[in-house]
Amino acid sequence: MSAASFLRRLLGRPRPDVEARTQHLVRLCESLLGERGEVSGAALAREALTAWQALDARGREQFFDILAEEFSPPPEAVGKAADAYRDDPTPRNLLRVQEAAEPARQELFRRLNMAPGGTAMLVEMRSTIQRGIKAHPAWSTIDADLLHLFHSWFNRGFLRLERIDWRTSAMVLEKLIQYEAVHAIQGWRDLRRRLESDRRCFAFFHPQLPDEPLIFIEVALTRGMSAGVQPLLQMDSSVAPASDADCAIFYSITNCQEGLRGISFGNLLIKQVAEDLKREFPHLKTFATLSPIPGFRRWLASPETRVRLAVGAEGEARRAMLAAIEQPGWHLGDVPEVLQKNLMRLCAWYLLHAKQGEEPLDAVARFHLGNGAALERLNWLGDTSDSGMARSAGLMVNYVYRLEDVERNHERYFSSHAVVASRAIEKLARKCVLSAPAGKPAVKPTDA
Repeated sequence: MSAASFLRRLLGRPRPDVEARTQHLVRLCESLLGERGEVSGAALAREALTAWQALDARGREQFFDILAEEFSPPPEAVGKAADAYRDDPTPRNLLRVQEAAEPARQELFRRLNMAPGGTAMLVEMRSTIQRGIKAHPAWSTIDADLLHLFHSWFNRGFLRLERIDWRTSAMVLEKLIQYEAVHAIQGWRDLRRRLESDRRCFAFFHPQLPDEPLIFIEVALTRGMSAGVQPLLQMDSSVAPASDADCAIFYSITNCQEGLRGISFGNLLIKQVAEDLKREFPHLKTFATLSPIPGFRRWLASPETRVRLAVGAEGEARRAMLAAIEQPGWHLGDVPEVLQKNLMRLCAWYLLHAKQGEEPLDAVARFHLGNGAALERLNWLGDTSDSGMARSAGLMVNYVYRLEDVERNHERYFSSHAVVASRAIEKLARKCVLSAPAGKPAVKPTDA
């Protein structure tokens, strides 16, 4: 649909229940779609973004409702173009289908992006949509349009990888403290320890968001593969010579922009950081994560899992085990060996066999296995923080990125959903009371 026909459809349409400021913004958007001049279009875009910032929560809801209803392609135009292409599938008719099916919203967002700060404002706009989409299902069309555009605007070619250290601007350092979502940063002293010479921090930035990290990763350079996160987070720990390290441990990855949810930066970041570290420290032998298992306790407490564990002669003992880990401080002091063994086996089974469709149920497992990592080792009481105990009974997992195997593992995962796992993990899962499912093997063992 052309901008002219779109305006003829909209201009003059009464909106008696819409706040005046929202109506003003809609009129600016309509004018922006009808504008041909680049300079005047940029001025209108600036004015529209200013009007957006002035809206209260109710006004923004009304604006999104109007975007969803009135800035969508007319069904009759789409149907007519589709019929013409069905009858005569020429490139010209296909182009007409594409033009008819594209919502006016997408062109509106492109034009809003011409204004200074437009990209940041559109990212903020999508974060608002994300928070309200459950209550307003019609907004999903707006969300899809923005996500479609963001996939192009935030592709790897536009991203800039930067190392963050103590010399980085205070504005960016403050945002690391604010955004860190895995292991909270306890102020400036904590941050400084995480940026010492035996640590590394890298982030992706975009030219239109120069002081806003999109995602950042924290790395510890260690001797041997770390089994627990608390030693890595100790603010008073001694700084080890980076030259002695043989392992790079990725212990925290944080996506910073809610409005960019659904755009994967992490796989690009990990691979790029691993390659950069290998160039800086050729003696590094292992690139591994020390990762949480955020869905384990939730899965363990689910009715389905509890029913399966209650079956058999030892069902009562297993119920007692589940009750024991509900008690605060259960992990302090001497933990019964049988409890440790059962939890480790259950966690291995969970990581290998608990599924969401054909993929692992655990979100962190999906992320790293999809990136081409291998499931290497489970660590007992690897995270004894309150959140670590609540999410995974303190267990943590190492995923290993073997640079020579990453692409092959990635392809295997997406072609057959094969989970590349060490023999130790596989052995733990086999000993689990739930046992592996019959039929096609769910794991691909390695000799690591």
